[in-house]
Parts: sequence; C-alpha cells; structure tokens
Amino acid sequence: MGEVRPPICDYEGSDYQRSFWDEGGRSYEDQVEAIALQRLLPKSGNLLLELGAGAGRNSPRYTGFKHIVLLDYSLTQLEQAQKRLGRDERYIYVAGDIYRLPFVDGLFDTATMIRVLHHMAEAPRALGEVRRVLQKDAIFILEYASKHHLKAILRYLLHRQTWSPFSLEPVEFAALNFDFHPAAVRQWLAACGFRVERTLSVSHYRLPFLKRMLPLKLLVKMDAYAQLTGAWWQLTPSVFTRNRAVDLQPEPQSRSTSSRICLDEIISSNQLRQRLFRCVQCSHHPLDEGLEALICPVCGSTWPVTDGIYDFRAG
Repeated sequence: MGEVRPPICDYEGSDYQRSFWDEGGRSYEDQVEAIALQRLLPKSGNLLLELGAGAGRNSPRYTGFKHIVLLDYSLTQLEQAQKRLGRDERYIYVAGDIYRLPFVDGLFDTATMIRVLHHMAEAPRALGEVRRVLQKDAIFILEYASKHHLKAILRYLLHRQTWSPFSLEPVEFAALNFDFHPAAVRQWLAACGFRVERTLSVSHYRLPFLKRMLPLKLLVKMDAYAQLTGAWWQLTPSVFTRNRAVDLQPEPQSRSTSSRICLDEIISSNQLRQRLFRCVQCSHHPLDEGLEALICPVCGSTWPVTDGIYDFRAG
C-alpha cells in the first residue's frame, strides 16, 4: 500500500488576501504580526523559505535575504503573489505540499510558517519535514493558533464550550482548522530537532469592540509592549516562536543527500534553481530540465513549470 497522505487545506481560487486582509478589517492583526516578525527574524541571510506564502503578504518584509522561496499549495495564491511582487529574481515560486517538500536536505538558512500550522492535521509531521530542509543552526519562525488563550479559558470555566484549553491535544474547531496548546507545540519542536529561543504572545486586543473603541495606532503600540510577556506566559490566540535547528539526525544514504547545496558557491539565481529541487516521489536530486517541466531521471516523474511557478503537487 502507498503512503497515506494527510488532508490538505487548499486555497485554490480563494480571494483570501482581498476578503480577509485587504477588506476584512485585519489591519491590527497584520501590523502586530509584522512587529513580531521583525523582532524574531535574522537581519540577513542567503535563502529563506516562506511556507504557506499565500499571496505574498509577508514576503516584502524579508528585505535582508538574497533569495526567497515562496511555497504554497495553491497555484492561484502564488499567481497573486507573483503579480504583487513581480518577476524579481530574488523570488522563486513553488506550488507544493508541506508534508512532502520538494527541496534537498539541509538547504535553507531561514524559514517562516505564519498562519499555516493551524491547517496541519499532522502538525509534528509537517514540522519534521521543515527541519529536514533546514541547515544546522538555521532559524525557523513559527506562528500558531493557541487553544490556551484567555477567551477560551473563560468560556470553558463558564461552561460555554466543551473542549478544555488546558489539555495538550489539538482542537479542530472547523474542518482543517486547529488550535494547539503551547506546551504541545514546544514538545513537537524539540522532538523534530528545534530549540525554542524566544516566544512572543501576539494579538492581545483582537476583540471587535476594542477595535471599534480604540485607534489602530494605539492598539498596535499596546500589543507591541504586551508581546514581550510571551517569555513568561501565552494567553493570546496567536503565538510566535523563534526556533534554532539543532540535533541533526543521521542522514539517509540516498543520492538526494549526497549533493547538498553549498550556498556560498551559488553565483546566480539560475544556478540556484538548478540545484534547489529533489523529486518528491523518489527523493532523487538533481532533476533534469525539460521543456516547461522538471523531470526525474530515476522514476520519470514530471513536474510542470507554468509561467515561472514550479508545480510539485501532482503524484
């Protein structure tokens, strides 16, 4: 029997960027997340992987990185990102599955996953795959939706919800929408080879009536100060962590790991693209370049390249 693949939350054809962010009254959330990201992100780097990049909302914030790989399962989201960011050679657009990343081992020096983990039915499996493609000592910025926030605790104590915010298991409050306990996420990160270096609690004032009563600038400033309490407790619906990749597992004896990229040797975006990918079916690296496709010379799998977007979703 073949591998059982976890379900995917697919935003194909969605107007998420416009309806949720641009016109959805989420300026507060966007600005406080930008502050958290700025605090945790390295000032510079060679190659950053943005997991669940969507329409590229956060991509312009990675100013100190030479190359940025935007990965999302939705081709239409990446098309929106490409329209927003243009054909700048810094950006590489990849349609793919986080559970089966199409990249060689130990490749990236930084990765971000913001507003994505809550769609992962098998979160530890996803985190393990992220660790596989990161270099030792790489930085991984993770945001996740917490079940242990103040509103959930109060609702539970008042018997207005059945699930406990204190238990470690995830709660699926809607299809493929999960909240996690911070202690559980810390356990998963450690098991996957990450050391949590810093934690920020974010979106303290997300309540609609506060947004109506207080100016946006004041709310953002208040949250910027309150984020620092994440070092002691996490009682907000959103939590950011800065994690360092450690404890590399023994490398499997495969052709994919025998050709690890040395970024110092990369002198052009074209060279980087040629050495970036591995086959998600058999893990072979490198792939051959065909006419508007990448082809695995071992298993014959073909991965289309459509208008500058590498598509590794099939198969």
